[in-house]
Amino acid sequence: MTHDHDLVLRPTAAQAEVALNPPPGRNGGDLVVESLAGLGATTVFGLPGQHALGMFDALRRSDLRYIGLRVENNAGFAADAYGRVTGEAAPLLLSTGPGALTSLAALQEARAASAPVLAVSSQVPTAGLGGGRHGYLHELPDQAASFRGVVKSVHTVRTQSQIPSAIAEAWTSALTVPHGPVWVEIPQDVLLAETRIPVVTGGDTFPEELPPRPELTAVAADLLTRAERPAIVAGGGVVRADASKKLRQLAERLQAPVVTTFGGKGAFPWTHPLSLQSWLEDRHTTDFLEDADVLLVVGSGLGELSSNYHTFKPRGRMIQIEADLGKLESNHPALGIHADARLALQALLETVGERTDPRAPERVRAVLDKVRDRIAAQELTLEQDVLAAVREALPPGAPSFWDMTILAYWAWSAFDAKAPNTMHSAQGAGGLGYGFPAALGAAVADPTHPVLAVSGDGGALYSVAELATARQYDLNVTWLIVDDGGYGILREYMTDAFGAPTATELTRPDYVALAESFGVPGVRTSPQTLAADLAKALAAPGPSVVVLPAVLRMFAPTHLE
Repeated sequence: MTHDHDLVLRPTAAQAEVALNPPPGRNGGDLVVESLAGLGATTVFGLPGQHALGMFDALRRSDLRYIGLRVENNAGFAADAYGRVTGEAAPLLLSTGPGALTSLAALQEARAASAPVLAVSSQVPTAGLGGGRHGYLHELPDQAASFRGVVKSVHTVRTQSQIPSAIAEAWTSALTVPHGPVWVEIPQDVLLAETRIPVVTGGDTFPEELPPRPELTAVAADLLTRAERPAIVAGGGVVRADASKKLRQLAERLQAPVVTTFGGKGAFPWTHPLSLQSWLEDRHTTDFLEDADVLLVVGSGLGELSSNYHTFKPRGRMIQIEADLGKLESNHPALGIHADARLALQALLETVGERTDPRAPERVRAVLDKVRDRIAAQELTLEQDVLAAVREALPPGAPSFWDMTILAYWAWSAFDAKAPNTMHSAQGAGGLGYGFPAALGAAVADPTHPVLAVSGDGGALYSVAELATARQYDLNVTWLIVDDGGYGILREYMTDAFGAPTATELTRPDYVALAESFGVPGVRTSPQTLAADLAKALAAPGPSVVVLPAVLRMFAPTHLE
């Protein structure tokens, strides 16, 4: 009997000829780009540096599309967005030391948001490894140690023959749920040395699936079927797993109201009769979830933002489906199911009974009415009008990327994403500067839709260099900059806590003139003309900037009231 694992794929005569006579002029960098292409990569992001030049030289001998950004952290954000939009591992090519370390904040966001990024970094020459005392430019005592606490896995290469396997292992790790960033490092001399290793033509990898344990889903199905007041919290894991349709089927079968977390925006239809939307910073929503006798949490660790700043105290039985083992029951006791959201929801659909609860939509409407009344009492019409103008201008299928700014915090709770995997923000790790470079990565991934980036003027200053990238590659990104003269949310926090802000006010450029200096059209708008100006910019091909001078206020979160 022959088993599948006993089969040996024999090369054809043509393949053997190519393998025995590889083309001249190849180096270790060619093995990197050939390995990436063999695994299915079509696009790479990055920034060259002295030790990494072997990789970048190899790009001109490959069919890979290279998108070069101006700052490594921004290149990481672009790769993060590319991975979120496509579901594929996004290669990120970096140099040693300062170049590598500058990407850390972006990789932290990718890890928090489960975005598959495959970072490949150079290292100092092999002779300089291990001590940090050899005096090589960019040398670190242990470069990989700087990344082990941030990425999913670290893969070190010391010889050319290790390159294809190390990259394949990293690729598999990045795409095994939960998705995330991975790190490969290769010494300069290994990248530069000529190689006689055959051209890398294979590269199939098989990320492991993570199915639920059947005895656990059986218990979960029984609890949900017998529940009197079931409810569902849908997190980013539902979006990453492309499980939104299964979530809707399960919610409708159970007649269970659904709240989406900020990372799970779009996982459930905003206007569905069972949709509690995303008002997580609201005591009415928190009370509703606490009152559920069975609460199903899918693809969320119920961290700080998703638990109304850890004020959420469930009284009923909780079921948590989570692909990240470290997040399982990390904040609340639950029936913990370590599984991919799509596979677990499918298992529940196959076993759960159907519930009838004609009052469920009425209970949802009552909560949303309370939320609306609370917000209306705070007299925040400017903020609501601005957010409504953005929604009006943005085509339904167009993705948006939001920096850490007051308008984004409003959008987390109040913006209808229209579809899964279309609204993204840096709420995973919470660093500044995400919106614009991430939007560039999304525009590379799918040029058929315009892409919106939203920043405050403080966050915008992290990313202005990428106006050159947007122009160089003619990317269809419109950047909305809300200019309030400083770090607006920190201004509010400090005023509330200390009575006055410190270090929050900023000297900033004329953003319209700055954009135009890069050859990018810019326009200064107002709350009254925002919808029209933004729609016009989004409809025009290529990059554009829309600047809105406005001081927005945050609504009061009810955990503080």
